[in-house]
Amino acid sequence: MFKNKSYIGISFIILIFGIYAVPKIISRIQNGAVVKADRLDKVSSESNAEGGLVKIGPAPKFELVNQDNQTISNASYKGKVYVLEFFFTTCPSICPKMNQNMLILEKKFFGNPNFGIVSITIDPKHDTPEVLKSHAELLGVKSSNWHFLTGDRQEIFDLANKGFNLYAGENNKVNGGFEHSGMFALIDKNGNIRCRKDDFGNPILYYDGLEKSGVRDIQQDISILLAE
Repeated sequence: MFKNKSYIGISFIILIFGIYAVPKIISRIQNGAVVKADRLDKVSSESNAEGGLVKIGPAPKFELVNQDNQTISNASYKGKVYVLEFFFTTCPSICPKMNQNMLILEKKFFGNPNFGIVSITIDPKHDTPEVLKSHAELLGVKSSNWHFLTGDRQEIFDLANKGFNLYAGENNKVNGGFEHSGMFALIDKNGNIRCRKDDFGNPILYYDGLEKSGVRDIQQDISILLAE
């Protein structure tokens, strides 16, 4: 008799639990939120904060000379969103395309004092401030916040390879004598490298500076960072 009452009591508890919990479980399944528990949200919130863009970490510091013989550093871009690339003026391959895509970004955000562009040469021996100025004029650059930078060769190579982790190197076997990454780095107003996630939820780190899709994505994300 006592055992029967116990079974009845347990069954009643299970029934109440089912009435309360099952609709919630079904709702979470329908909304695709089964794994979105509070603890998982806390784990992902830091990397996907502020505008939905991942914060990779502080951009490396630099201090170089621009096309007007002015010293420009990362501090010059404090409070600004900017895009950074490595290139060289005599590049016969990817650089012209990268520069043209930077022109698209310049045009898109022209007149916004909180947006800038940094183009750093990996051939400083040839690309003096005077050469860089002529190059900027040839491209038709209008923004006062687009700086073409040159300086110490080793410092620039370290900045690319060790700082941003964007490959740049000298190679006498390729046309132009240098090779480098075709990616753009996106830096926010606080000096942090930022990016979106790919379809699998992984940070892309940098944006493709050669493809229309990469230029489209970075335009969208620049707008997000400017609004922060």
